[in-house]
This record gives sequence, structure tokens and C-alpha cells, in this order.
Amino acid sequence: MRLYHHPISTNARRAVMTAHHLRQPVELVLLDLSSSEQRKHLLSINPNEKIPVLVDGDFILWESCAIMQYLADKTPGQTVYPAELRARADINRWMFWSAQHLAPAIAIFYWENFIKGLIGAGRPDPVELERGAVDLESFATVLDNHLAQRQWVCGDGLTLADFAIAAPLMAAAPGRAPLARYRHLQAWFGRMQELEAWRMTTLEEELAVA
Repeated sequence: MRLYHHPISTNARRAVMTAHHLRQPVELVLLDLSSSEQRKHLLSINPNEKIPVLVDGDFILWESCAIMQYLADKTPGQTVYPAELRARADINRWMFWSAQHLAPAIAIFYWENFIKGLIGAGRPDPVELERGAVDLESFATVLDNHLAQRQWVCGDGLTLADFAIAAPLMAAAPGRAPLARYRHLQAWFGRMQELEAWRMTTLEEELAVA
């Protein structure tokens, strides 16, 4: 299997973390998003021209959460994506919530305060940052309250939901997203940062070699 990714993409990072945690024999292929030739190849395997993309023989799969679920289902004995219907539905719920709500809120800060400077796209837009602050407060509060009496997002152990939510939080520090006051969220995030899969996919280390 090949997993096309880039360390600047938080969506790609959740798939890469999952592959590392599951110890799947995945070849990580770093795409140079500034290369027209490599972007042409990306378009040939994903009509959305976005990463990550997993290629497993003649099967091509895009969308990070779908890739995470596929890798888990290919791993005998894994516990991060249980087969029991309600447990899986709960994990799916939080994966979709992260992709639809939390990640876009953090992405505003990531783009305005970090990516723009990286690519020379101008100064941060205060209107956009205000919009991001409103959304982030709403969704970070939901997560913080949910984690008040639990160690992990779903059930009693680590699941794909934790990886799905942790990935966009990788962009919180460089994006200067205001998350410090959410103490339950921060305690859980600390536990995530202790995981081997996290340490293998830190933004700073991968940007250094990208």
C-alpha cells in the first residue's frame, strides 16, 4: 500500500498516525505540492486534487477518515475501531464531528497565522480570525465538556476518534489557536502527545525534512 501525504496537511496526518499505530506496511509517499508534475499525478488519483490518498493495489481511496477506517479493518486484532455497532457509530460520530466542525475552526487560524506567512499570501485577516474564534469557542467547549470525566473520546480506550481529533490540533500551536483555557481538552491532548504514533508524526520534525 502507498499513502500519499504531506506534513502540512492535518487531514493527511490523521491517516499517517493511524498507519503508524496499526503498524500497517504502508509506504509513505511525500508529495511536493509545489510541483506541477506531482500535482498532476495527485489529480490522477484523486479528482479533488487533495491529500491523503491511499493506493492498495488497484483500489484507490481518498478522504482521511475513510482511509483510517479501511486501515483499521485490514488489521486483525486492532482495538481502535471495534466491530460492535454502537461503539463504531460513536467513533464515526466524533470522526465526522472533527472533520465538519473542529478541524475547519482550527484551519482558519492555521491558514491566517501560519500558512499565509509560509507561502507569502499576505497578512492575517482579522475578520476571518474573529469568525474562527467564534467557531472554535463553540466546538472546543463541546469537546472540553465531553472529556471532563473521561480519558479518551470514545469508550475506555484509544480509538480512531482520538486520532481524528488530535490531527487538526497539530495545527493549533503554529496557528496560535486560543485553546489554552480548555483544561480537559489539554489534558487529553497531552496523553495523545505521549503516543508513539504522535511522536512519529510531529509537524516540526516532518517540516524539517519536507
